[in-house]
Amino acid sequence: MPPNGLPITGRSGNRALTGWTSICTNCKRRRKSVAVKNSSGVQIGEQEIIISRVFNAPRALVWKVWTERRHLARWWGPKGFTTQVLEMDLREGGVLHLQLRGPDGTLYPCKGTYSEILEPERIVYRGAVEKNSPGCGAGLPPQALVPVSFVEQSANQTLLTLHTRFETATDRLAAADSGFVAGWTDGFDNLEELLTNT
Repeated sequence: MPPNGLPITGRSGNRALTGWTSICTNCKRRRKSVAVKNSSGVQIGEQEIIISRVFNAPRALVWKVWTERRHLARWWGPKGFTTQVLEMDLREGGVLHLQLRGPDGTLYPCKGTYSEILEPERIVYRGAVEKNSPGCGAGLPPQALVPVSFVEQSANQTLLTLHTRFETATDRLAAADSGFVAGWTDGFDNLEELLTNT
């Protein structure tokens, strides 16, 4: 067990991949076949899911593709989904509003409010699922606090950590059961591909 007391899931297999949201029905079927990369880690606590990955890119570039709408639209979401950035006001109190379109055409609105921006080290947002919405990875029912940290490992490596804190253990369990980690793993794969080609 790591020093923070959270159990670490296995590096591959079913325990490593435990959910994104109801946004990706295919993720449930694919969960067993998606492997977490060697440079990745997943920790699951009672009310939190922490996903980390080391990207072979400078921190300034990782920050840029996370904070500029034209780049965010190219990587956010599971494979097979497209993302439209409806609003992105990167400041404390600013709004992040995305709309994902699934392979079957279903729309998944995602909304969040930024509560902290510390360039190029940290972003914190509170994600919320819109009422009567099928859900989104920006946050799970009803809300989640999401600190994202960007830690420079070397001149060309950045550790990105997405630390999702759910309001209840039930919310965390719902996220884990509905594809949260598989969806974010896909998103991080998309991000890695974008960083490689940028």
